[in-house]
Amino acid sequence: MNGSRKILHTDGFKFLDRAAFISSRDVDDQKRGCRNPWRLCPITQVEEVKCILRLLPIWLCTIIYSVVFTQMASMFVEQGAAMKTTISDFKVPPASMSAFDILSVALFIFLYRRVLDPLVKQTGLKGLTELQRMGVGLVIAIIAMVSAGLVECYRLKYARKDCTHCEGSSSLSIFWQAPQYALTGASEVFMYVGQLEFFNAQTPDGLKSFGSALCMTSISLGNYVSSLLVTMVMKISTEDHMPGWIPGNLNRGHLDWFYFLLAALTAIDLSVYVACARWYRCIKLEGKCGEIHDQEESFRVRELQADRKAEMGPFFPDE
Repeated sequence: MNGSRKILHTDGFKFLDRAAFISSRDVDDQKRGCRNPWRLCPITQVEEVKCILRLLPIWLCTIIYSVVFTQMASMFVEQGAAMKTTISDFKVPPASMSAFDILSVALFIFLYRRVLDPLVKQTGLKGLTELQRMGVGLVIAIIAMVSAGLVECYRLKYARKDCTHCEGSSSLSIFWQAPQYALTGASEVFMYVGQLEFFNAQTPDGLKSFGSALCMTSISLGNYVSSLLVTMVMKISTEDHMPGWIPGNLNRGHLDWFYFLLAALTAIDLSVYVACARWYRCIKLEGKCGEIHDQEESFRVRELQADRKAEMGPFFPDE
């Protein structure tokens, strides 16, 4: 694409390099002036495919976080409806507790930009990278699910056993949900902001919209995976005529176990994410005028490409 920066050649996914390998047949085709773009690709096109393949493991690890995030609009509301929602004569709508999430997002954005980031930079570091911020978001999401599970344990403890419905059946105040909403909001600041910046920075110039689409797809798939997880949990937990973990009357179920399950799944996801983040290699671009910003890197890349040519033969250059 005109005006886009070229991507430097990398060693990963070496089998894809064959798409830029010039064979004798390609030489004959070029002499006849009949080039087939499906047989021979510029190096930059090959590297664009490599960039997308490197992003996919990171992207997959963000789906579980989206599952946690969707609980705020589903299970958190159901849990809040089963708690004490009145203060004097005023009734607090359970869905309005998401205001704590919004306040938390605003507060943590301010704290990160004005307090945490300057403090880190004073130590001589460049601040948290996008991958590190996403990891912090996963850690906070685990704490949020543990907090929600503990609140549910206490809600069940103070629930009236003689109630045939769960709405307002517990004497525990709905404001005990504030920490889990606030923690979810804090995790958004690190995860979703870091995720959007990461995918936009690590996609080639001609595929920036694809990076944004990955973020939106992660959120969408999180809703589907959440529904699938609830269905599986209910199918397994309702065997032998048991009410299940998430029945219509939450006082007969174990929503706390579901929250702890999400915390465990997020912890596993965090472990996989750390491994993928350590494996990931950032995209390396040339300047828009075709100049490599770092001369030392330029020499290393030319030396590497010379070695690759000796191994595989000539590559088709970028246009």
